[in-house]
Amino acid sequence: MSEKNEVILSRQEYSGSLMIIDFIFLACLLIFSALWAWNEFITSPPYVDPQSYPVRGIDVSAHNGMMNLDAAAENGIEFIFIKASEGGDFQDENFRINYDKARSAGLKIGAYHFFRFDTDGITQAVNLIRTVGNRELDLGLVIDVESAGNPEGIPERLIQERLTSMADFLILKGHRIMFYTNRKGYYKYVKNNFEGFPLWICSFNSTPISTDWTFWQFNHRGKVKGINGDVDLNTFCGSRSEWLDFLIGKYHPENIDPQ
Repeated sequence: MSEKNEVILSRQEYSGSLMIIDFIFLACLLIFSALWAWNEFITSPPYVDPQSYPVRGIDVSAHNGMMNLDAAAENGIEFIFIKASEGGDFQDENFRINYDKARSAGLKIGAYHFFRFDTDGITQAVNLIRTVGNRELDLGLVIDVESAGNPEGIPERLIQERLTSMADFLILKGHRIMFYTNRKGYYKYVKNNFEGFPLWICSFNSTPISTDWTFWQFNHRGKVKGINGDVDLNTFCGSRSEWLDFLIGKYHPENIDPQ
């Protein structure tokens, strides 16, 4: 090969390497931009007017570690949803201590169960009841229904049957229940099957959902005294007097404009 051809080939290889580097740089830039946009605009919490929604709370599990809930109460937290169980046999290892701390701090308490699409509904209900035991719950039991964290490929009809059997069993045993979900989960699993039940909705929009809701989880990265790291923030749909009525079963929240 002549010296001239070698120079041309070297230039072509160099040019090709630059194109690959440029492509990788642009790809990384696009990925970074997408992640930034998701963090900034999709998961960033909306402004929740404290005058419209004065009653605030949190939801926790073992992932939040050891907490000082007395400090959280002093920081304005009034209620707490505590993870109790998941599926047919999982029990949150911190449920009991979290419950005791919440009761000592004077917080109003609810217990939630992460619903598994691949597990019989009655089996899940029994697991939740056994985990909670005879502990008093001001806010009742919550069935957490969402696709995230669940296996794919399970027929929707079967999921619905399991969800219905779990809810029916809990009601038969005299428990007060509500459903936690996001918009997608509400329209897919809750709307047409559990109308009239209290709804705890997860949404980062200024209007959580176009239906009646009771609790609104609006922030996954909240900061509360007594809790290390991020914690989910929630609010009740109503005034303080309506909150007191809700606790004794006299009030069912209706949509109000969060602005």
